[in-house]
Amino acid sequence: MTARRLAIFDVDGTLIDSQAHIAGAMEAAFAAEGLPVPAHAEVLGVVGLSLPLALEALAPDAPAERLDRMVEAYRQAFFSLRVGQAASPLFPGAAEALDALLAVDGMELGIATGKSRRGLDAILASHELGGYFATRQVSDDHPSKPHPSMVLAALAETGVAPERAVMIGDTEFDMEMGRAAGVRTLAVAWGYHPAERLGAADAVVERFADLPAAVLALVGETA
Repeated sequence: MTARRLAIFDVDGTLIDSQAHIAGAMEAAFAAEGLPVPAHAEVLGVVGLSLPLALEALAPDAPAERLDRMVEAYRQAFFSLRVGQAASPLFPGAAEALDALLAVDGMELGIATGKSRRGLDAILASHELGGYFATRQVSDDHPSKPHPSMVLAALAETGVAPERAVMIGDTEFDMEMGRAAGVRTLAVAWGYHPAERLGAADAVVERFADLPAAVLALVGETA
């Protein structure tokens, strides 16, 4: 019998290209407080952290009360952008790679994301991916990445052993989270952190077409 395996995906920068919405909402959050908007590269550099930590990293001198207002301004702006514009697109090849993995005997898919549950549900619904994932871990229920809580919860929920699981993401926070939870790590090169921040990953893929084989190589093709 084939051993059960689990491929856990980050969302922003891994499955979907959400940088336009993230940048727009971040601009609104800083503008609401009359603060200069960080450079685009700085904004992408904190993607993956929970929103309060991301804003704290971008505005380290802001007092807690101001950061709380910025968090709320960001959330309102992001919701408005999500409703008023097309959904953030899937990266080319993402749907095909998910289908290929689900066709593998014993393979289950999961999500570990800094998004809220409301935000994740909206994305999955817009791309008709609601039935793809056996476990969905979101920022509402866990400490921010790179804390291993989300991955540990995904393992517990699915009953998959750590050595049969892989964390797939585009940021160093994803890689650190996966390592802390004792699972393998797979970095994608099309996301928001540059290659030098992904060096500790067990493997890196350049194209979605190569991802299913890389996942199987990391978690074992046979029982």
